[in-house]
Amino acid sequence: MSEARSKPHARTLRREFLRQATAATVASGALLQAAKGAAVHAAGEERFRVGLIGCGGRGTGAAVQALKADRATELVAMGDLFPDKLQASLSRLKKSQVGDRVLVDADHAFTGFDAYQKVIASDVDIVLLASPPHFRPKHLQACIDAGKHIFVEKPIAVDAPGVRQVLKACRQAEEKQLAVVSGLCWRYHFGARAAIDQVHSGKIGEVVAVETTYNASRPGKPFPMIRKPDWSPMEFQIRNWYWFTWLSGDHIVEQAIHSIDKGAWVFHDEPPVAAIGLGGLQARFGDPRGQIYDHHAVLFEYADGRRHYHYCRQMPGCFNQVATHVLGARGTCQIERGTRRNLQGKVEWKYEGPKNVMHQTEHDEMYAALREGTILNNGIYMCRSTMLAIMGRMATYTGQRVTWEEALASEESLGPKRYDWSEAPPEPTIAVPGLT
Repeated sequence: MSEARSKPHARTLRREFLRQATAATVASGALLQAAKGAAVHAAGEERFRVGLIGCGGRGTGAAVQALKADRATELVAMGDLFPDKLQASLSRLKKSQVGDRVLVDADHAFTGFDAYQKVIASDVDIVLLASPPHFRPKHLQACIDAGKHIFVEKPIAVDAPGVRQVLKACRQAEEKQLAVVSGLCWRYHFGARAAIDQVHSGKIGEVVAVETTYNASRPGKPFPMIRKPDWSPMEFQIRNWYWFTWLSGDHIVEQAIHSIDKGAWVFHDEPPVAAIGLGGLQARFGDPRGQIYDHHAVLFEYADGRRHYHYCRQMPGCFNQVATHVLGARGTCQIERGTRRNLQGKVEWKYEGPKNVMHQTEHDEMYAALREGTILNNGIYMCRSTMLAIMGRMATYTGQRVTWEEALASEESLGPKRYDWSEAPPEPTIAVPGLT
């Protein structure tokens, strides 16, 4: 971890986060909305032309959900680094239940490092950002500069400079009245929203601590990694992006951010003071092993003495759990299950409302809002939760107590100096606490 900039600069960054949070209007479900703008896509008037950047599994899924969200949506442009990935995604999309609105011709199927620019320039209204997390700050800024609405998958960056860039872009989006909807999908889960409301309305008393877990087996990414003789080192790493910190941010940032985000939601997205953590790479074997850890444990300290305890693990054959337990002075609340108990363990409330597919709902609400002339901007919480996860990684990788100011002001940029298949990618050194 590089040295943080001066403390006055760090305090300025913190004030900027707080200023934006105060200025934003907090709507139901902790969604951030800008002022109502002109209903340029009022119901029945215009079609939404959608472009997809990043044609992996999540990008393909997001495209289907976007087309299902509004009957007047059309997918008209796609971009990916790799032709084979794009064609595989396009084939699946055309065979899907919304395939009749997949209108991507050969002239609008772009590949290479500049594919994102060509998608944005393709007369699209909305762009879906689903490439590896490292590229999202650059892609998101380009969309805002071009005046496009955005759905952006989580996380929005892998390092502090990326978070700061996205924060700036989200402020510009608010000024331009452009939608920025985040892939932190639990914020769109009906049961989780109701459970958070139980907490925020004081039903369990003052919150004392939060425990979040994302303990799971390995994700559905090829391991051992795939490698072909004609691939350059850069292509090898990008095709196996999940296992390299500069591309994914580590699984605490790429996957466990969902649980970290729910903990942040409980605390009204107020940043902690500092983080202390431990982690390592213990149960993933092979050559290469990859760079990211397979377990992390982080304690986030808050200024008023409260604590957020986070644990995440990716190890086959272990006990798995994805849960958010909120401990209050008068009881507890389990967010995912939608249950509230008193201190004797008796269930006093259980969510029994409608169920929903949260990945679909985030798109449904985005398009419905646009039809009404309302602009959703999830920028503040998606930046904060991403930074929180990065801060946790900094603590586990270094073995040091890392303050929020130090993390947010860090100048450590994880990516290469330029993007080219012949460029040497960052060295995949595995972090050693106490030395890194």
